[in-house]
Amino acid sequence: MNRMDQTFEALHKQGKKALIAFITAGDAGLETTERLVLQMEQSGADIIELGIPFSDPIAEGPVIQKASVRALQNGVKLTDIFAMVKRLRQKTQVPLVMMMYLNSIFGFGTEKFFTLCADTGIDGVIVPDMPYEERDEIQEAADRYGVYSISLVAPTSRERVAMIAKESKGFLYCVSSTGETGMTKEDTANFDGFFGMIKQYANIPCAVGVGISEPEQVSMMKEYCDGVIADSAIVELVEQYGKDSSRAVGSFVASLRQALDE
Repeated sequence: MNRMDQTFEALHKQGKKALIAFITAGDAGLETTERLVLQMEQSGADIIELGIPFSDPIAEGPVIQKASVRALQNGVKLTDIFAMVKRLRQKTQVPLVMMMYLNSIFGFGTEKFFTLCADTGIDGVIVPDMPYEERDEIQEAADRYGVYSISLVAPTSRERVAMIAKESKGFLYCVSSTGETGMTKEDTANFDGFFGMIKQYANIPCAVGVGISEPEQVSMMKEYCDGVIADSAIVELVEQYGKDSSRAVGSFVASLRQALDE
């Protein structure tokens, strides 16, 4: 069983929601990334996304774009990240997911990429620039090596939600249009319709990414979904504190965990 399935199953039995934390691999160096993965797990993260640096991360906001540039300037390569994951697997079994662009997989070699995912312990991959209708580009290889290709849905997906939700694996990544500016009453009204539609069709957990930057947002969102995703706020802490960001990141993740469990 995939580690993500095990995690969501265990959380469901405990009556808990998943906290998914994102970090750009290689930002402030891979040694820092390795420490932060362990720190975030210790502080309450259930699943961790590793953003793979890319020269043109069009689907990301400015915070994560800058982190990608910093990581590339550090000389980080995908082979280095796989080596880090292999080291991490000697210390933790937390589910690890790579978020990356389709050209990075093609450039590396699709077969080689998924072979290394299986060998090192990557549980899933999120490809934000891959339309669902083109998932066959990687799906066969992903399935062969037991790596989940995580699907994304947004309010603009509309009639495609049913198709995407029914065939997804791991968890459904629900993208809010809210971005990083926080949530309003109007947004929560929109979420009622959005998640109501998703839950009609989804047979797997749903996690929402809405630019979570404070515990109050977690408290607002947890009734809608099975998990919340924190990304830019964590990356901002790495930008601010660099190699010394473990304490700040750990404290922030712990505050989200507390809000999720209350």
